[in-house]
Amino acid sequence: MLAAMPPPATLPVPTGAASVRDRGDACPGTLRLHRADDGALARVRIPGGVLSTAQADVLGELAERLGDGELHLTSRGNVQLRGLRPDCGGELASRMGESGLLPSERHERVRNIVASPLSGLDGLGQRDVRPWLSALDELVCASDLTTELSGRFLFALDDGRGDVDPLGADVTLLARADGDAALRIGPAESVLRIPGAHAPRAALIAAETFLDVARGSGVWRVTDLRADGGILLDQVARRLRQAGIRATRTAGPAHPAPSAAPAPGVVDGPYETVALCVGVPLGRIGAEQWRALTRAARQREGGGGELRLTPWRGVVVPGVERERAAAELAALGSAGLITGPRSPWTGVGACIGRPGCAKSLADVRAGATAALGPVGALPVYWSGCERRCGHPRGAWVDVVAAPDGYRVSLVRDGERHAPLAVPDSPAALAAAVAAARGGPDGQRPAPRPGT
Repeated sequence: MLAAMPPPATLPVPTGAASVRDRGDACPGTLRLHRADDGALARVRIPGGVLSTAQADVLGELAERLGDGELHLTSRGNVQLRGLRPDCGGELASRMGESGLLPSERHERVRNIVASPLSGLDGLGQRDVRPWLSALDELVCASDLTTELSGRFLFALDDGRGDVDPLGADVTLLARADGDAALRIGPAESVLRIPGAHAPRAALIAAETFLDVARGSGVWRVTDLRADGGILLDQVARRLRQAGIRATRTAGPAHPAPSAAPAPGVVDGPYETVALCVGVPLGRIGAEQWRALTRAARQREGGGGELRLTPWRGVVVPGVERERAAAELAALGSAGLITGPRSPWTGVGACIGRPGCAKSLADVRAGATAALGPVGALPVYWSGCERRCGHPRGAWVDVVAAPDGYRVSLVRDGERHAPLAVPDSPAALAAAVAAARGGPDGQRPAPRPGT
């Protein structure tokens, strides 16, 4: 149907901007591995972060047998396998396909969907977005056009609580209390009000409209377009109406106030079972930790179960019997996972750094571990170079390796404050990071002059 529609007018794109690429998308996947300093790297797309325990077993087995033995969580709820043998691609793809982790080879790098991880578990939010998730993934994999999307293009499905809406997706669906959905394109404050039943199809049409607009421009994401996102929104609205979907533009900040990542601990709700939420120090899960998570997930009646990986490098275990929740959470804590808000690892993240990345100036994970301090009001992210791969969104403390140590600065509202030069000393770094993060009550000390 979409092929018969008139193409939209081309929107202007930035000239000479770094966001306009003159080469192919080099984003790694499962079929195309990336060569890193610590071996080959595979990025496994997991829409909504949802894994069956059987699929989790496959990932754990592959990490142990073919890679470095760890599963590396990403800021999109995906998994990276690192330290892989360069000749393991065929076996990796075969096992992924058998387990259902690779439903379409043509689409394997474009199944980038984040979803509210507690949706349908705690009684909050406006609707359970799991049906949206399944439907959108199927639609993306059935579309010939979506194979042209960049591996960086992102969909977000927010159940109305405002957790994944602020993550900067290219196409966002927000559940509304009246049963409708709000469709946002990039950072545009205006949204399209659409029927909730048609939300997944509307998201697909939005992505395909973007492709038509951006074709031949070298633009990979909505924010790369120079034009106001509202212009693209109007073109999407026309496409939706042509497809028989009601679409009404609504002005103003329609997105809900951002909520924090799910707090570690027991997640209660109006159901017979509860969920467990745990954090993963630096996003790295060892084999025994992974097995502890799958064991906890299998405790549900029937022995099945699932894991939900979050965009904050955490894991949610749904369907845990209430009477077993405390013991299961304690077992996960004993395995080294974050099970409470007072863990010093809460809010601490880092890129892979040395020795895994040739561009990194330091072993930032070792640095973050050595400088670990009290829980702060703001998250902190350690980067080995100026690219800052995987950094969080919103307000955060930026720690970047430099030739003579580190630079520590505050990032807020998209602006980076003047950095403070700190020597490569655990004590000095711990003090600087603690001061920048502020206390758990949200109070930060006054900035130093010039910072």
